[in-house]
Amino acid sequence: MVLDAHLDTPLVLDRPGFDISARHDPMHDYAQIDLPRMREGGLDGGFWVIYTPQGDLTPQGYEDALAHAWHRNSVIDKMMTDHADDFMPATTADDAVTIVAQGKHVVYKSIENAYPLGMDITRLDAFYDAGVRMVGLVHMTNNQFADSSTDPDGPKWNGLSPLGEALIQRANELGMIVDMSHAHDVALAQAIDLSTTPVILSHSGAGHLYEHPRNVGDALLLDLAASGGVIHINSLSAYLKDLDTDPARGAALSALFKQLHENPLKSEADTKAFLKARRDIDTKYPPDFASFDDVMAHIYHAHELMGAAHIGIGLDWDGGGGVDGLQDITGLPNITLAMREAGFSDQDIGAMWSKNLLRVLRYVEDARNLP
Repeated sequence: MVLDAHLDTPLVLDRPGFDISARHDPMHDYAQIDLPRMREGGLDGGFWVIYTPQGDLTPQGYEDALAHAWHRNSVIDKMMTDHADDFMPATTADDAVTIVAQGKHVVYKSIENAYPLGMDITRLDAFYDAGVRMVGLVHMTNNQFADSSTDPDGPKWNGLSPLGEALIQRANELGMIVDMSHAHDVALAQAIDLSTTPVILSHSGAGHLYEHPRNVGDALLLDLAASGGVIHINSLSAYLKDLDTDPARGAALSALFKQLHENPLKSEADTKAFLKARRDIDTKYPPDFASFDDVMAHIYHAHELMGAAHIGIGLDWDGGGGVDGLQDITGLPNITLAMREAGFSDQDIGAMWSKNLLRVLRYVEDARNLP
């Protein structure tokens, strides 16, 4: 079974006119997942992400973010309703096996950036009731729960805030996986110690190979493994190597996505205009990509350091992932082939593709203990 811990495809589902049942081109449509390619690449499903960009830490900011998160949840639900023959919701570890046995694709839900919860962690309960089984505390900048690994102003809380500690406790009680990708190393270390269940990194990398704030050093990865946690290796090029790109590219993309956030697409014409604007940026400031071998190097390093029981796959599809030789999910079989050529056993490969993730989910389920 092939599951990815971090599928940002709901971002793409939200585009008017996007049809997940049709085949798309990752370099033209900027869509890396659809049903034809899921079948070709053997992707059985994974955690589909309710992502909310970080905004102001104000009551209005929280309310706007909460509405955004519930909208994104509805987009995932609509995909399952519109394509009920192809997708099924999953909330337990056993569901994945049952769904795949029926020839359908697995839809777990996760939250990336808990910012929409505002100052009221009991809002997490409603998301649990809606099927969410993983919560990531923070994204690119600090929020009310934790420090981000990439906030340009540096740490705010020295790791977790008191509210962040309470959020982890609530996730433990509900039976949700705690995801610390994007969190500052200090926050990750604190979460490992605090959480009563193993935490995961849903889309991260090995700092030993490339020193980037989004990657995690060996000592902390060993602590993660000792606690039963799992790192899922991502494929976002900027986290894998120094890129040879014009600095103006980043600024242009940031401006485009800021505009998208402030003025969501409302029609197919809007979608076409957005995609053209993104292609124009690629033409003017060509992207540079890491390689397939760079991704595999992180898998191999984690395997040597932590063992197969603590590695998974979270390539950040439709959220910035994709490298030369692995630009969409049709390339997934090449990962399996490379692991076999490196001498990994079928048992270890199966663990890394899904069983480790499901083991953590099952542990979290069993530990569910609402007061």
